[in-house]
Amino acid sequence: MKKIFALLTILFCMDSVSAQELNPVAHPDAVVNAGKARFTVLTPEMIRIQYSDRALFEDRATFAIVNRRLPVPAFTTEEKDGWLTITTDALTLKYKKGGVIDGRHPSADVLSVSMSLNGRRVVWYPGKDDAMNLKGTTRTLDGQIGDNKRQEMENGLLSRAGWSIIDESPRTKRGDGSTTFAFDKQVDGIEWLAEPVDKNAIDWYFMGYGHQYKKALGDYIKVAGRQPMPPLFVLGYWYSKYQRYTSDEFMEIVNDVKRFQIPMDVMIFDMDWHTQGWTGWTWDKTAIPDPEGLIEWMHKQGLRVSLNLHPADGVDDDEDYFTELREDMGMNKDTKVVPWNLSDGRFYHNMFNRIIRAREKQGVDFWWLDWQQNLTSKYVNGLSETFWCNHVFYNDMLLNRPDRRPLIFHRWGGLGSHRYPIGFSGDSFTTFGTLGWQPYFTATASNVCFGYWGHDLGGHQQTGPNDGQIYLRWMQYGVFTPVFRTHATNWEGIERRIWKYDNFQQLLQTVKLRYALMPYIYTAARQAYDTGVSICRPLYYEWPEANNAYLFEDEYMFGDDILVAPVVTKAGADGMTVRRTWLPEGKWFDVCRNQVVAGNRIFTDRYTMEEIPYFYRAGSVIVNYPPVMNLNKRPDRLILKVVPGANGETSLYEDENDTEGYKQGAFTWTRISHEGNQLTIHPREGQFPGMPTGRAYTVEFLAQQRPSSVMVNGKQMASDTWSYNLQSRLVTVNIPHTSCQQSIVVKLNK
Repeated sequence: MKKIFALLTILFCMDSVSAQELNPVAHPDAVVNAGKARFTVLTPEMIRIQYSDRALFEDRATFAIVNRRLPVPAFTTEEKDGWLTITTDALTLKYKKGGVIDGRHPSADVLSVSMSLNGRRVVWYPGKDDAMNLKGTTRTLDGQIGDNKRQEMENGLLSRAGWSIIDESPRTKRGDGSTTFAFDKQVDGIEWLAEPVDKNAIDWYFMGYGHQYKKALGDYIKVAGRQPMPPLFVLGYWYSKYQRYTSDEFMEIVNDVKRFQIPMDVMIFDMDWHTQGWTGWTWDKTAIPDPEGLIEWMHKQGLRVSLNLHPADGVDDDEDYFTELREDMGMNKDTKVVPWNLSDGRFYHNMFNRIIRAREKQGVDFWWLDWQQNLTSKYVNGLSETFWCNHVFYNDMLLNRPDRRPLIFHRWGGLGSHRYPIGFSGDSFTTFGTLGWQPYFTATASNVCFGYWGHDLGGHQQTGPNDGQIYLRWMQYGVFTPVFRTHATNWEGIERRIWKYDNFQQLLQTVKLRYALMPYIYTAARQAYDTGVSICRPLYYEWPEANNAYLFEDEYMFGDDILVAPVVTKAGADGMTVRRTWLPEGKWFDVCRNQVVAGNRIFTDRYTMEEIPYFYRAGSVIVNYPPVMNLNKRPDRLILKVVPGANGETSLYEDENDTEGYKQGAFTWTRISHEGNQLTIHPREGQFPGMPTGRAYTVEFLAQQRPSSVMVNGKQMASDTWSYNLQSRLVTVNIPHTSCQQSIVVKLNK
């Protein structure tokens, strides 16, 4: 286990404070001017390259890059024979003074950067093809069937070539055909868009990190901003379906959920909550006659509510607040539609104050921005509607709803979108081929720090009858994804209520497993904020020189200590599915087989419908919740699964769950270590309002022989406080409620 949590906590706390003071102007000592070219050394591996015929250089934040005020790394400059050379510990940049930097014609005649990769010299020059780029993500999976969206994947920050380029040049097209802009003067406290100082300028960020993938991501979030932590409830189960539910039908769903003891935290009202067509702002009172009452009832059941928006068509004259909005905008009385123009600060101010605030006051917890139309603005050439809606809605919530963490549910809008979690991937098809590609897609998005994709579990477009097998495999995969949300299109024949399926008990177990893993998942969310490494990430982050880490793309790490190889193919006639898996080097605990196995090998196994192939890293401690119905109340007991095969440790992260206090140091870490047959729960470090003073523990030592006795803090435990299951080889030790400031040592005697 390569974790030093006490040190990391201190460093991250210090870095988190400084990271809030974002400054797009680099330290003067990091800047090297060369006429119409300018170079900024941001880290030993990252250099900004600018070129402008007018010598106009952008110093404001841009969509992807919001901070350049980093500690100045050590570097040297030399001018000789008409060449400027900048040398850091990792890179050597050479520029022919007076030369024109242009990526349209690949050449090293004017500019090059060299570096070492695994002992060999690598040279980059403008226009060089990054054929080994490991990709990032794409705006939407609308229409995904199998891997047909692979060709739409944008380049990411990581490459097997050892280098990559972030291109913030104003004329460079982003994935949806839009371009980047600068941020400048604020509107109602939100950083607002501005035209670049030179639309024809070159603005590149060369990243030469070799195969230090985690380091590259960690440095990227220093300049691009962090992945904010979502509220804890976001990580629970969401019920969602595109269907015109009435109030009674919504309530029936929730009552069924409670009757069948299904944990749940979020209820989605898809677009039929409103009148009109795709775009609407007014409640459909024929379906939901008392919106405030329904939302209040949902809240009393422990659920959060989100409403779907397709805002492209503006506000029609039969919508609530139309007259007020028209007058606010200074339009004449003949106006029939107030057009959607979120790039206009006046429209933003009036639209949100009139309509968005009104719905939020009715209890709406967050918005689902299901943007479909007009990928770029009608009013600002090249402005991404997706990115700009994400930016404005997220920051509006940050500023105007300070009692909670900002949150939107939206599509990817290009680099920088990671600052506005969380993602909605779109309308995929219900096929095994589609499911089989989603593990790759989700993990690969971490290459651009977009770590919170939420998929339509079960698939969106379904062409055949409901199939319990594919739904189960999709839900099993969903356990180990960032957002656990079922959904489907509005064909009434599609069923997403898991209690309506013959294999309900198997489906229910996936939901229960998701909630059991919540402390582990939430800790991983904090690590993503601190390090830039997302919850789901490809295997090559840990094993960059192992070719199989790139080839077995339907496997991934889920947090630091769980490797997932989900079943994504149909079972045979005997109900078993064959799965071929690569385990990296080291030892692993095969959860399905309840045993420690060796890594650095490829093997084939057969799995029943109930089995999910996942593996704990040997020596880890996996923290679980006991059974809970939702995430509104912190359990007073935790379950610690002690994984055999090596010594190791973990740390449990906790905070207030839905405030911004975590950015200012309001959080705790509890280190948990074990050596041999001894587990130590160390005193908690840190603090936050409302933190528990103590808790009970259930410690589970996996795959062990029966001990002769169990000691806790040096005292032998009574026989009724621990047990041994011979069949599962599980030792279970119950620790009574104990102060979180006290150390607890549990030892198994042979």
